[in-house]
Amino acid sequence: MNNRSIAPTFWDRFWRLANPKVFMGWSGRALPWVAAAAGLSLCSGLIWGYFFTPDDIRQGSTVKIIYLHVPAALMAINGYLLMFVGALVWLIRRQHVSVLAAKAAAPVGMVMTLIALATGAIWGQPMWGTYWVWDPRLTSFLILFLFYLGYIALWAAIEDEDTAADLTSVLALVGAVFAMLSRYAVLFWNQGLHQGTTVTMADGAQQDNISNVFFQPLLLSMAGFGLLFLTLLLVGTRTEVRSRRLKVLQARERME
Repeated sequence: MNNRSIAPTFWDRFWRLANPKVFMGWSGRALPWVAAAAGLSLCSGLIWGYFFTPDDIRQGSTVKIIYLHVPAALMAINGYLLMFVGALVWLIRRQHVSVLAAKAAAPVGMVMTLIALATGAIWGQPMWGTYWVWDPRLTSFLILFLFYLGYIALWAAIEDEDTAADLTSVLALVGAVFAMLSRYAVLFWNQGLHQGTTVTMADGAQQDNISNVFFQPLLLSMAGFGLLFLTLLLVGTRTEVRSRRLKVLQARERME
């Protein structure tokens, strides 16, 4: 009986946070703190990683690309999964803030994917002798980048916002498959040059595939990229909400 009485209250509060007016209120208060935390953790992680860690025995200073490549790749995948959630909420609940958040996440995720591809190519050249191979993970990441581009282009091509939201949400659901493939491609296919997951947890501790001297600043960089993504997501979503309000006001003025 208690569970039945608590559950509606929780979900009522959850959906209330997605109300445009409520969202603008709490996001405006949270944004300065999230941005400050993003700047602090990102600068600390990158400075620590690039200037205060040694060169790797086999990879030399090239290994330090990890502080850009891994966090960017992580956010590229998680950004599309966030779009998947936003699209699903829109299709089920017709919640405008969710689809506007997905729309705002797309350009940020696309840039993260581009950073991951570029840094991966720079890292791959001295390690593999080439900037690009049709490795399963690299190929799925390239397809993910194209899905990001397609999602953004589809929003721009359709004038009616609700129709655009419907079609882009379907595209986001399909693209989420490639987001998962990008994450687990090396597990699905044994062939390929790309290594396995760099950061994994087993029994509460990271495995031996990365030394602590690189692991600790990498975690800080990952936190920084995550907070940066959240900062840009909040800014972008707030901008989309304001833009939608402005269009509604302009439509009312034309009708008067």
